[in-house]
Amino acid sequence: HTNLTPPTPTRVTINNTNMNALTHLARQSTRQSASLTSTFTRSIHTTIPTHSPDWHGTTIVCVRKNGRVCMMGDGMVSMGNTIVKPNAKKIRRIYPKTSGGERSSSPNNLSSEGDTTKDGDEGKDENAGTVVGFAGTTADAFTLLDRLEGKLDEYPGQLARSCVELAKGWRTDKYLRRLEASLLVADKKAMFEITGNGDVLESHDGVLGVGSGSSFAMAAARAQMDNPDLSAEDVAKKAMQIASEMCIYTNDNFTIESLAMEEEKSTDGVDKE
Repeated sequence: HTNLTPPTPTRVTINNTNMNALTHLARQSTRQSASLTSTFTRSIHTTIPTHSPDWHGTTIVCVRKNGRVCMMGDGMVSMGNTIVKPNAKKIRRIYPKTSGGERSSSPNNLSSEGDTTKDGDEGKDENAGTVVGFAGTTADAFTLLDRLEGKLDEYPGQLARSCVELAKGWRTDKYLRRLEASLLVADKKAMFEITGNGDVLESHDGVLGVGSGSSFAMAAARAQMDNPDLSAEDVAKKAMQIASEMCIYTNDNFTIESLAMEEEKSTDGVDKE
């Protein structure tokens, strides 16, 4: 016959010493859990990116080809996922100071909509001055434009040195270091990209770009550089058109500024670009 009698339960006696030990272990486990939770929370807060969503909202491209320099940019101004304005002007021309110490085009002429005006530009040589395009926060970009104008006045005719000096101040100055913008600068002889990391980049193939759609525009421009029938304006326009069709922060309301390249004289008397 099978014994169906249930086993007798074992009695566990917990005295005061065992109870204190269990209480201590429970409290220690609770403190460790709270510490891990606090550390995990701090790690999450420190890894959240703090960049503004309107940092990448534009496209500027510059092309040097067949004796011409062309800079072109779109007109979209966005804030997050909202289009604020479709026809902003993100490219301007800086003229050198005249003999009287006044600039032929004031650096701070702004319209009511925040764009640069061209009062006094009528009758000016279209090949004069330095062309500048910016991507990023508008106030930061104009602060950098003012600094660049000062460097161009300090080192007239020396665009490379002016850009390097601006990049040095941008990188080392505690105030300028917080400015979020990128600049494209071009004149008859050269063109450069200036960033807040202290970079002054010169193109090796005659194409430069900044902004969210710059990779699309630069790729499209480089693909057309071997076509001898296309001018710098044609290449830039086609590149910007492709960028506007691929980048959601770029539209097809383009602003264009162009210059005639200055040919350099070599030591053997042969002209070269």
